[in-house]
Amino acid sequence: MNAFTVKDLENLSGIKAHTIRIWEQRYGFLKPQRTSTNIRYYSNDELKAVLNIALLNKYGYKISHIDRMPPDEISNRILSLTDPRAVQERVINELVQVMVDMDMERFEKILTGYITTKGMERTISLIIFPFLEKIGILWQTGHINPAQEHLVTNAIRQKLIAGIENCSSSIGIDKTFLLFLPEGEHHELGLLYMYFMLKSRGIKVIYLGTNVPISDMAFVANLKKPNLAYIHLTSTATNFNFEKFLHNASARLQGINLVVSGHITLSYRKSIPPNVQFKRSLSEVMEFLSML
Repeated sequence: MNAFTVKDLENLSGIKAHTIRIWEQRYGFLKPQRTSTNIRYYSNDELKAVLNIALLNKYGYKISHIDRMPPDEISNRILSLTDPRAVQERVINELVQVMVDMDMERFEKILTGYITTKGMERTISLIIFPFLEKIGILWQTGHINPAQEHLVTNAIRQKLIAGIENCSSSIGIDKTFLLFLPEGEHHELGLLYMYFMLKSRGIKVIYLGTNVPISDMAFVANLKKPNLAYIHLTSTATNFNFEKFLHNASARLQGINLVVSGHITLSYRKSIPPNVQFKRSLSEVMEFLSML
């Protein structure tokens, strides 16, 4: 069983820790345990309860009313929400809940259902990326078991690869992109998403994948002369020198532009080489794609 802090519940539900503590005092759906050092922690079931209650509360239900509902009624009320944003949030919450339970059959069923009705591109932008962003902090703080992370990322990776394979392979735009992750970096979901987006738009992609030495990237770039190189960094090894990497990659690409997206760009404030561009959000990535 996972043990979640009140900060985890805040990050996952969007409800402030102070409010969660008030709910804890007034209502019966939260009964946290305490560590030997008297720190509150919450169970899987309490995480699920907070996610469900926060969603109903956001879309018009009073907490005092929700507190009197049996679990089946809460589930039915959530399923009856018709606002598109509520449906999106419900699906993301379901993914969080089945990930906690390690119910990968259910996880894949939820994703497949949304892909079938909404398509791969909308599923990625509306469901997968917000889900990964929501649980990313839990991964970084170790509040989710590494096995859960591997199961989830592999399930999403399989969906992305299937989407890439099902894209039309005809080249519609006379451009070539080189996609790679630097040495020591193995989190490729963002890169696979870009692969899908580019291929679906008829752009040729040279996909080098993860953990690519800069010398190997430079060899391919000099041989194939792509129009642009692209990396997406969600996390990096502790000894990764991002500034050094940017300047080395810039020099080895010999004038080819390098686009960088991912969390690492949000906190970087130093100067960047003239042939390097940052895309700091999904909306900036989408705007970049629309201009190709």
